[in-house]
Amino acid sequence: MISRIDLRGEALPEGSALRDLLPRAEFDVEAALEKVRPICEGVRHHGAAAVIDYGEKFDGVRVPSLRVPAEALTRALDELDAAVRAALEESIRRARKVHREQRRTTHTTQVVPGGTVTEKWIPVERVGLYVPGGRSVYPSSVVMNVVPAQEAGVEGLAVASPPQREFGGLPHPTILAACALLGVDEVYAAGGAQAVAMFAYGTEGTAGDPGCAPVNLVTGPGNIYVAAAKRLLKGRIGIDAEAGPTEIAILADSTADPVHVAADLISQAEHDPMAASVLVTDSAELAEATEAELKTQVAASKHVDDRIVPALAGKQSAIVLVKDIADGLRVVDAYGAEHLEIQTADAAAVADRVRNAGAVFVGPWAPVSLGDYCAGSNHVLPTGGCACHSSGLSVQSFLRGVHIVDYTRDALAEVAHHVVTLAEAEDLPAHGAAIKARFGWKVPESK
Repeated sequence: MISRIDLRGEALPEGSALRDLLPRAEFDVEAALEKVRPICEGVRHHGAAAVIDYGEKFDGVRVPSLRVPAEALTRALDELDAAVRAALEESIRRARKVHREQRRTTHTTQVVPGGTVTEKWIPVERVGLYVPGGRSVYPSSVVMNVVPAQEAGVEGLAVASPPQREFGGLPHPTILAACALLGVDEVYAAGGAQAVAMFAYGTEGTAGDPGCAPVNLVTGPGNIYVAAAKRLLKGRIGIDAEAGPTEIAILADSTADPVHVAADLISQAEHDPMAASVLVTDSAELAEATEAELKTQVAASKHVDDRIVPALAGKQSAIVLVKDIADGLRVVDAYGAEHLEIQTADAAAVADRVRNAGAVFVGPWAPVSLGDYCAGSNHVLPTGGCACHSSGLSVQSFLRGVHIVDYTRDALAEVAHHVVTLAEAEDLPAHGAAIKARFGWKVPESK
């Protein structure tokens, strides 16, 4: 059901050579670019009509208008199961508590007397938040996108999620209910690359539909076509990341419970046939016990044939055997998992040595499922090894740091000769002239 990679022999290679030994899903965004390019161009030139046409083509339902009516949001919240509502409210409460602590404050540094640089954090003005549909419904992604944007102070929030034929062309009602709980009333029945293009270019208003104003930033996970549209339109819009197939890596030793390990690998595999489930361990006994548990637990699971088995059996999933936990740390750092669980002796100390992961889950009582919903952390995380250079979604994702430079005449005079010298060294004499002009074309002597 799941393959093995044995790295217990010779010394582990360095850098990319080690990464190349590890399992990874194939996710060719570059190839998808040519498929999404005409879609994005269609939306650019034909606006809402093109988004509706593509929705009919790809989602199998033609919507009368893209904007979800306010009464549909209210109805979805009113009809939401009480237990689901309570769970969402707790998820929101915990996420707010964590993300509120991420707020940045304005700070002024006095460089010299009379010369200051202030770093001011300004929220992005308008954001498009994408919530995927398809195989599963993700109200949790509404929470994870909206809460940090709200805590950052973003004024304009719009959510897009694919229209669902079984719900009359509206997004899934649980997604609508989550939007209503969070006070988001601008919601669009649009999915895929066409939704990203709608956010980037905007759509014109019509009778009964005010249209979608362009946004500055698009965030949220999606399929390969959403990722390709983000890449294509990056520059016109800011993006959080090009999300690939979801991943879990578990670094475990002989102290780990194979029942927990197998359950956590399956929990990630049920997302998608391309989902990656990777166990890294120095215990052959744990590997054997986990394989036995996988057979037992998979047989009792839902989504077995269409998601779990293809994911576990795919080239992106494996049990990786290593000589010791030190080598295991090297492997998981090379892999750079979206989600990394540490199930070892002294798990907190081991977790503290991790450099590359979207989020780290410490010990047997912090499974990835907790982070997906109610840990308070964000579950929109870097995939495909991008954790070595990128972070998950946070309040910072929605803020821009702006430097405000304020110098007096005397403060400029003190450093003028250095500015002129550097300008001339770079053969940019007009830069120096802009300084000289302020002092009658004679640079003040250094003190």
